Amino acid sequence: MRGHDSPAMKVLVVEDELKMASLLLRGFRNNGDAPDIARTGEDAVWMARAAEYDSIVLDVMLPGQDGFETCAELREAGIWAPVLMLTARESIEDRVRGLDVGADDYLVKPFSFAELLARLRALVRRGERPRPTVLKVGELRLDPATRQVWRGTDEIDLTAKEFTLLEAFMRRPGHVLSRDHLLEQAWDMGYDNRSNVIAVYINYLREKIDRPFGTRSLVTVRGAGYRLGEDAR
Repeated sequence: MRGHDSPAMKVLVVEDELKMASLLLRGFRNNGDAPDIARTGEDAVWMARAAEYDSIVLDVMLPGQDGFETCAELREAGIWAPVLMLTARESIEDRVRGLDVGADDYLVKPFSFAELLARLRALVRRGERPRPTVLKVGELRLDPATRQVWRGTDEIDLTAKEFTLLEAFMRRPGHVLSRDHLLEQAWDMGYDNRSNVIAVYINYLREKIDRPFGTRSLVTVRGAGYRLGEDAR
């Protein structure tokens, strides 16, 4: 039975497998929710453009446009309803890819419908928040999915470690990130944190994202760490 603190949800279910789609529709209706069904990613995008949904349940394996592409297109269209992705594959790479394209949560098949409902309720309580798939700070742009970086229209070639460090800064613009925090982001916990590797890589980043463009966005905060902010000339 629905609790008093759990209002009915308008849910878009994106699932091409008939049996799974029927089970989800029945479960939501029995719970007092209002589900709609889309069998393809293309249908899901136009339906989400045409109506407001409290949440979207999105299968990864769809005919034609898959769930990852569909989620990315929804976000690019400015649709920020929480997305919970379903997959039959328990793969860390799939989970990371789903989150990178804008999904909010991930559930592996087979799953408990009660858990699905609980996860959706938690997502809906957070409310809609813009979660751009491309991170932007000043003229810098970083795409976690394609692992590309630009300043303005110029693409910047970064190593894997440089990219990981820059992504950490771009997810918390204006915040001072400590040396220990950056080590945790880009190196394993067994790494010798007495090393000056962070200072070395900060310099590598500056040589690529700042100095060629005559700007200064990645600054040292003495005794505290480093901060990425708006561009300064």
